[in-house]
Amino acid sequence: HVQLVESGGGSVPAGESLRLSCEVSGDPIFKRCLGWFRQAPGKEREGVAAIWTAGGITHYADSVKGRFTVSQDNAKNTMYLQMNSLKPEDTAIYYCAARLYGSCGSTWFEAGRYNYWGQGTQVTVS
Repeated sequence: HVQLVESGGGSVPAGESLRLSCEVSGDPIFKRCLGWFRQAPGKEREGVAAIWTAGGITHYADSVKGRFTVSQDNAKNTMYLQMNSLKPEDTAIYYCAARLYGSCGSTWFEAGRYNYWGQGTQVTVS
């Protein structure tokens, strides 16, 4: 049974940084597409970043490029999202997700292609 647990959310002023963690249990993260999504009130869930853990290939939404960095630690079975220069528009619940099969590719941002989800962690930027 695969479980994903996010942590690291919080409330910060604009311009500050946060690092989110996504710990995966029940399945090694190697050779998996792992993604970060977010959902703000009244908005649809959107893809933020993703990583193909076999090659470290990363993908980012245009809105976070240059500010956010997704990474992995296979030994800890954990994915991270380093968020710098945070803006009020980054305020949302952040979710991590994992695919059972295949790399991320051009569909990395499609939530429907992910099989497992965490419970979410709130990020508030004022």
